[in-house]
Amino acid sequence: MKSMTGFAKRQCSLTDRKVTIEIKTLNSKALDLIVKAPSFLHSHEIEIRSMLNQLERGKVEVLITEESDATCSNQVNTAIVTERYQQLTALANTLNCPTQHLFETLIGMADVWESNSNNELSDEDWCIMANTLQETIKEVDQTRLHEGAILQLDFVKHVNLIEKLLGEIPQYESERIETAKERIRKYFNESAIKEIDQNRFEQELIYYLEKLDITEEKIRLQKHIDYFRQTMDKEEGSGKKLGFIAQEMGREINTTGSKANHVEIQKIVVQMKDELEKIKEQLGNIL
Repeated sequence: MKSMTGFAKRQCSLTDRKVTIEIKTLNSKALDLIVKAPSFLHSHEIEIRSMLNQLERGKVEVLITEESDATCSNQVNTAIVTERYQQLTALANTLNCPTQHLFETLIGMADVWESNSNNELSDEDWCIMANTLQETIKEVDQTRLHEGAILQLDFVKHVNLIEKLLGEIPQYESERIETAKERIRKYFNESAIKEIDQNRFEQELIYYLEKLDITEEKIRLQKHIDYFRQTMDKEEGSGKKLGFIAQEMGREINTTGSKANHVEIQKIVVQMKDELEKIKEQLGNIL
């Protein structure tokens, strides 16, 4: 079982720069890739996204940054600085504005500086870069497995509690049936009906008690619990499937509550609903 939450960060050294890759994954119904990378990687964007598809599902935020070597210092674009200085000086003279800090302002503009480093990766550098990205993806996957194992332990705890509560219901069922019978008898005794067809009375009583019977709901709920455990243990990418099973568990619990007609069983149903809700809250984190 994997969580959709993960994080990894790695670095690699290329010919003229150091590259840092950071991947963070969050919950999402589908694979939602957000890649922020330097311009020298634009020609490899398709390969990068193809590699990231291994993460299957979730919101995947990828940040790739570079740090150029000292030997690859930036240089001033003289043509841009000269042209802008002349234009701004002329404008300042027209407006009668001071120009003593004009040069410092121009030098502070980012677009007047240009790197003398190569903006294209060599095949060797791309190979290093791709391998580092692959290792980062593997590390994210490992953190997802770790988070998933923690969530699975939590699911097991809540499912076990639901099963334990289910096992407490039978002790109240005989009392519940007797209470229903007494209620019907009391109704007839207090009514103005003088003569009662005993056979018809028994038929109606059986029909009424069948309406209250929760045997099938208990059996189905137990099967759903077993299926939930089996899916957790044996299937990868089981988040959506577990969500469907949890819905079926909720349906049986709700039906049991509507048929309960007994205060103690109603309390048990409320507790089971509470445990199931805790499961549903975390299922959105499962891949």
